[in-house]
Amino acid sequence: MMEEVDVEPSPTLIPGAGFHQRHLGFEWGPGDLLVYETNYKLQGPKSAGSPFVHIVRKDEDICSPILRKLFNESHLIFVGLQKIKEDVPSKNKKTQFVSISKNYRSVIRACMEELQQNAVSAQEGTVASQYGDQVSILLAIELIWNLCEVLFIDASPAGSLLLHLLDWVRLHKSDVDSRAREVLQSESPTRHQAYWDVVISLVLQGRMDEARQVLSKQASLRAESSSVFRRMDLLLQNMPVFNPTGTQTLTEFDMKWRNWHEECDRSLQDNTFASNRHLETICKILVGDEDALLEQKELLSTWYHFLVTRLLFTHPSIKPPDLHYYAQSSMNMFLGPRASPEPLDIILLSAFEFDLHQVIKDCSIALNNWWFVAHLTDLLDHCKLLQSHNLHFGSNLREFLVLEYASGLFTHHSLWQLAVDYFDHCPEFGRVYLELQIERVPLDTERKAIKVLRICEDRQMSEQVRSICKIMAKRALRNNRLGSALSWSIRAKDAAFATLISERFLQDYSNKGFFTDLDLLDNLGPAMLLSDRLTFLGKYREFHRLYGENRFTEAARLLLSLMTAKIAPRSLWMTLLTDALPLLEQKEVIFSVDQTYELMSCLEELNSGTKEPKQTDQDDDIESTKTELLRLSLARNLAMAIVKEGTIET
Repeated sequence: MMEEVDVEPSPTLIPGAGFHQRHLGFEWGPGDLLVYETNYKLQGPKSAGSPFVHIVRKDEDICSPILRKLFNESHLIFVGLQKIKEDVPSKNKKTQFVSISKNYRSVIRACMEELQQNAVSAQEGTVASQYGDQVSILLAIELIWNLCEVLFIDASPAGSLLLHLLDWVRLHKSDVDSRAREVLQSESPTRHQAYWDVVISLVLQGRMDEARQVLSKQASLRAESSSVFRRMDLLLQNMPVFNPTGTQTLTEFDMKWRNWHEECDRSLQDNTFASNRHLETICKILVGDEDALLEQKELLSTWYHFLVTRLLFTHPSIKPPDLHYYAQSSMNMFLGPRASPEPLDIILLSAFEFDLHQVIKDCSIALNNWWFVAHLTDLLDHCKLLQSHNLHFGSNLREFLVLEYASGLFTHHSLWQLAVDYFDHCPEFGRVYLELQIERVPLDTERKAIKVLRICEDRQMSEQVRSICKIMAKRALRNNRLGSALSWSIRAKDAAFATLISERFLQDYSNKGFFTDLDLLDNLGPAMLLSDRLTFLGKYREFHRLYGENRFTEAARLLLSLMTAKIAPRSLWMTLLTDALPLLEQKEVIFSVDQTYELMSCLEELNSGTKEPKQTDQDDDIESTKTELLRLSLARNLAMAIVKEGTIET
């Protein structure tokens, strides 16, 4: 059985539907839902329903031009990731995976910046609000992705872990930099109302050198308390920072950090900073005083910033397995007993608990499209972090999410092409999905049809190739584009349809007296063998070409073979015999004695057959005249051929 959904899905209100107390009918589509009112009331007799059909889209992001850039660029990264070979050493792979993760994040950030610019320049409030919502979603996505990169993909060990978490917090709490610039660029930085907030914010983020630089502005103005400022400067300067590339071991760093921590504690116990409450607050932060940290809620702004700062000043060499305890307690302390955590908080907490599947599940519920979970899961799967998790209904988690995402792309008029690559890299069900989805692509233009056809041909999808070619052939025939129709029917290898179009070509020739689409007919090659009628059409056109090039002997031989081999339909024999007249009337003898006898035999066979029922008396007269002319020309040609052949023999 499938797992139950953790939360009830939020209701979607459809304007105008359901007001008349009627039952709603619906029809699922690949990317949306059609909803309509039926004629049946919830209570009472049957009555006429609303004539409107409502389209309920589950993924509006696919329509955003800016987010389409996200889809396009991440597709290239996805395809590149699939090309990483299995036999590459795992150490090299890890570097590649981290690099790919950063590429995904840079694409998210680029889209975020563009959305922010559009939100600022938007004239309408609703449009600006829409852009703002999309920015918030992308911010959350990038925050979760970055944390997953630190904890799972890079899998930072103790010591390095906190350094990466500090970078994570700094990246997502960037307002500190703008406030610091504002303070330092003011006329009197030390008197600026945000001066101490900036100093404390920098300390909370572990940016001690920058905090010292800002503090030095205050120290230079207060000569009487310069020793206190010097003492704080020394504490900030001496704070040990673990160097993963250095020779120092984690144990040595731990010992050094404890000594520094004790020094900070002594300064606090000695009331060294009692004369300046701001410096005293900073010293309390340095010793990891939780009450002092919680007083800075406004500057920290989030529980996960509080968590990282708390670890920085109490447990900098934390090991990954211990994170979940600190994460849970930090969230509880920061939010308090009354506030309930947001979906983002729950997702981040699951990440800190190293519960990857819960992260993916919660993101699938909370986010409005499959882009994030599909790409993150694919990357984690390549890192061999999802091997143990198979779904109850067939495919693994990675393939299921990629298929869902790609199916959504197929509903878009241009993004469907990207989806093909996603299906290609789903070994279990990808081809089945592609076969079903490719048939739903509207073939609006011939150019689009050729694109779809090439995709199918490259993957040996013969059924779909035939289907597309038949659709395009019928459409071309309806528009009287015989050349295009014949070309598509040949590609479809549809003998019956090729026969029908060949008939139309011959009919067209009978009416106009000349062939259209000569390039196609002259280059049929082996394709003309698809049907007898197409073979005749190709050979008949070849006869006309030979005649036009004054290659009369070859033309005569071909014309005769079309009738004697029964390739030409009987209804066209008179036309072929009539085409022989100019050759019979040539000064030079073209048809030999044997060939002339064969032509005579064909003419007599034609005349001995039954008359067509639709033929009028006038048609009979024309046929009789043609027959007499042919008999006369054949008799004359026979006499000349006998004389010519007798003379040669003599």
